[in-house]
Amino acid sequence: MSLNEIEDTLFAYNQQHLIQYWKELTEEDQLSLITQLKNINFNNVSNLFQKAQTYIQEGIQKLDDHMKPVPRNKFEAELKLDTKVLEEYFLLGLKEISKGHVGVILLAGGQGSRLGVTYPKGMFPLELPSGKTLFQIQAERIRRIQKLAEERTGKYGKICWFIMTSEENHEPTENYFNKHGYFGLNKEDVILFRQGLLPCFTFDGKIILEDKNRIALAPDGNGGIYKALQKNHIVEHMKKRNIKYVHVHSVDNILVKVADPSFIGYCVKKGADCGAKVIPKENPHDALGVVCEVNGKFQVVEYSEITDKTANLRNEEGELVFSAGSICNHFFTSDFLEKASTVYEKELKPHVAKKKIPYIDESGNRIQPKTPNGVKIEKFIFDVFEYSQNFVTWEVPRNAEFSPLKNCESVHKDCPSTCKRDLLLLHKSYIQKAGGIVKCEELEISPLLSYAGENLESKVKGKVFDKCTVILSDEEVVVNGFKALPL
Repeated sequence: MSLNEIEDTLFAYNQQHLIQYWKELTEEDQLSLITQLKNINFNNVSNLFQKAQTYIQEGIQKLDDHMKPVPRNKFEAELKLDTKVLEEYFLLGLKEISKGHVGVILLAGGQGSRLGVTYPKGMFPLELPSGKTLFQIQAERIRRIQKLAEERTGKYGKICWFIMTSEENHEPTENYFNKHGYFGLNKEDVILFRQGLLPCFTFDGKIILEDKNRIALAPDGNGGIYKALQKNHIVEHMKKRNIKYVHVHSVDNILVKVADPSFIGYCVKKGADCGAKVIPKENPHDALGVVCEVNGKFQVVEYSEITDKTANLRNEEGELVFSAGSICNHFFTSDFLEKASTVYEKELKPHVAKKKIPYIDESGNRIQPKTPNGVKIEKFIFDVFEYSQNFVTWEVPRNAEFSPLKNCESVHKDCPSTCKRDLLLLHKSYIQKAGGIVKCEELEISPLLSYAGENLESKVKGKVFDKCTVILSDEEVVVNGFKALPL
């Protein structure tokens, strides 16, 4: 595409301001800008902005009159299940893993900006006794569940790990995994792919220039996964590897059970094409979206979209009626993901966030606004729920499965210290259940030894732990030459 052709396109969509500083740019900067412009489908982004404008003008809709809780036949709670049923789900999930039918998609496109760092959140140092990061913990959980599946079924199957990065953090993520040898996973079983970017807009639809040669771009949200799957041929890869079921979760949850066999087994047993793992909301004002039915279709309703009256509704048992808190933890069949990436993605509504976006003014000065001056548009992963033919939910306890890393330490919530605390408290409960005596605050279990509290008795029963300790697997003993090393 020549400069003249680009000029024609820009004029057609009233975006000619994007090249107003063309003559001031070096040849290198001109090439950079023209590359950015070629990568924008102006017809698509123009339509997206118009669609977003509709939602902006409508404002936040209160959905109280249209909401119903998830029906009982679409909902099961792990803690309320008979142990035989739970074991059935667990073993079914392990069998699917052992057959190589399970893949995992990790949503890891965000930077740690709210944490005060400029690198991927999965690399953040959590000051655990082991020194492990979120990336390492999750990689080792995959290795352990593969081994556990083999132990229980007699057959070894690989879990393919798909990691969705962003343009900004793809290279640092790739370098990190290369440096650490993919934490013991085979490189061919770890596939990184980028989510897309969308231009930022002024309130009247002009694409923002953040520098004379650079367009203001932002990631297209975790709902951008569907377009990214198509663009990077990920579902095709899944089909070639005979992957039938996919667990999708965000990188920031330190307690996530990666490729959770109970969740997978439940969804497979119920014949679900789409499922959501949820936690019970602690109170009506818990800042979690709610999985529910709206006009007969499943979706996540944000807490800002319902009134206090509806948020406080309780059933006969005294439980919140709308209590299924969404934690970005989902199950999909690969067939459903194929439809989501080729058909449903086009129908997803855009979500709009008003932001303070740096820009170049008419005089060519770069301005850092003090109030919102534009919008970033994104899509949400859960907005495909309404297209599911058989949607189910699986409730799990918060203290065992959800502790996100979102904020810097000064916020005192969902921050490094709360993640560390919650993981170590969970590990303490595992040790005590296995017969160990815990008299210290920092006792960590390697994910390579135990996925969720199993395989511990021989190492901890009757033992007293009174100093900071990392309990290692036999594999780590061989590699590192020590056992349960006090630090």
